[in-house]
Amino acid sequence: MIKTTSKVKMPEKIETEILIHQVKDFFKTELSKRLILFPVSAPLTVVAGTGINDDLNGVEKPVTFFAKSLPDRRIEIVQSLAKWKRLKLAELEIDEDYGIITDMKALRPDEIISPIHSIYVDQWDWEKRVSEKDRILGYLKKTVSEIYDSIKEAEKHCCKLIPELKPILPEKISFIHYEELQYRYPKLTPKQRESVVAKDLGAVFIIGIGHQLADGVPHDLRAPDYDDWSTINDAGYKGLNGDIIVWNPILESAFEISSMGIRVDSAALLKQLKITRTEERVHLSFHNKILNSEIPLSIGGGIGQSRLLMYLLRKNHISKVQSSVWP
Repeated sequence: MIKTTSKVKMPEKIETEILIHQVKDFFKTELSKRLILFPVSAPLTVVAGTGINDDLNGVEKPVTFFAKSLPDRRIEIVQSLAKWKRLKLAELEIDEDYGIITDMKALRPDEIISPIHSIYVDQWDWEKRVSEKDRILGYLKKTVSEIYDSIKEAEKHCCKLIPELKPILPEKISFIHYEELQYRYPKLTPKQRESVVAKDLGAVFIIGIGHQLADGVPHDLRAPDYDDWSTINDAGYKGLNGDIIVWNPILESAFEISSMGIRVDSAALLKQLKITRTEERVHLSFHNKILNSEIPLSIGGGIGQSRLLMYLLRKNHISKVQSSVWP
């Protein structure tokens, strides 16, 4: 039961709602302090045809509509703010080593609803300006470790609020590349590999999402115009992006908490557009700004709010920490 100053025992659902807000506030403060992030407001909509909306794996279709006052402009509900945040860094003239964080609310109508997936997406979307020398694997790992330490502190906080909970996260997060996973477990599917390594290590950052592996198939799809997944990194593998994955003992499976990466520069953007045969995007406003160096180099990602709450509060379904539409 949650620790409160009241002597009246509250219903479990009310306790959960109180915990949700307490944990959210704690984690956002902790992460902002470690990464030096300033809070900004987030848009729910963007104008279609600009390249600003996140098209995720490149195939998902956003919710679109026409506003009565803007009949000639098609508007989209955001699917995430992966690209918008880089524009915001430029607009605010954020210095290197500083960044922004926002509470993103999005709709993903093509999402397959499950115990861990909803069509409503809530994330802490963050973006940090970096220099050219920071576009390396070492900087990516350092940032991942800072995020993981914030998650660890949030877990400790939850255990203080709910004495019956015990910490289960390992002291440090491990790192492995998807190429290494494929080499270790060639007969397993990508998702099976994730489960094996997550169960073994407890918490792992798996590097390199989007490029083809040795068998010619990518571990997972990733849009070509935000994360850099084609550059050869310090370890000699492709990719400056990845996922933070933990082992979830309630669901007995690998559990993705965050997707993040160093963002494309002009060279990586052109290469990845060619690989995915989407070169026509160079004419979009957002992509033009990258090619013309009008927006800063950055690292960024999204941390699922409901996902993290599910894990920290030991819930078996996303509906227990989020209001949405369910079968």
